[in-house]
Amino acid sequence: MPTVRRPRHSSRLLAGLGFACLVVSPLAIWTFYKPARLLAPELAGVSCVSDTICMDDVARHAEATVLYDEAYAFVRSTVGAFRRGPRVIFCSTETCFRSFGFDRAVAQAVGVSGIVLGPRGWKDYYLRHEMIHHLQAERLGVIRQWLMPGWFTEGMAYAFSQDPRPVLADPWQEYRAAFESWYQVVGKDDLWVEARALRPRLARVLGR
Repeated sequence: MPTVRRPRHSSRLLAGLGFACLVVSPLAIWTFYKPARLLAPELAGVSCVSDTICMDDVARHAEATVLYDEAYAFVRSTVGAFRRGPRVIFCSTETCFRSFGFDRAVAQAVGVSGIVLGPRGWKDYYLRHEMIHHLQAERLGVIRQWLMPGWFTEGMAYAFSQDPRPVLADPWQEYRAAFESWYQVVGKDDLWVEARALRPRLARVLGR
């Protein structure tokens, strides 16, 4: 059977399309999925004063460092050791916070990529909360963490961060109570082993 040769112009076209995809895809991700900016925060207009602290107002560097160090030490001793210190973007303005794709929460962790604190999120328990989510992603994996029951992921973050609010809005109050009941049975030594045994949320697996 004779060999079918692809026209040279078709090969060049495919090569050109491939190159365009390589160039355009990162740009599209950067533009439309703003949390991806955590991977290169300097390009989003913030300054990284260390490997773990970036901010839009470097005059508040000392304040951010104290907040970071306290939260890091607290979570490490209370919940478990980090594999790597999470990068935290300290935003002093809503404009900075929104530039990473967030506008409703006061703080947000994005897997193991990092944490963004909004101007209202500069509180010890908010940063502890998000660092706990970062630790969950490290210990369980980003996908598994995403599929974990809400009472576990959010309940743990609210309970271990020592959030001072006696009553949380629904469903967070219920989640915190459920996690605390579960943790009393499991204990610290078996926390992550038992966490991996929990079933994922089928609604997320099925896309509902």
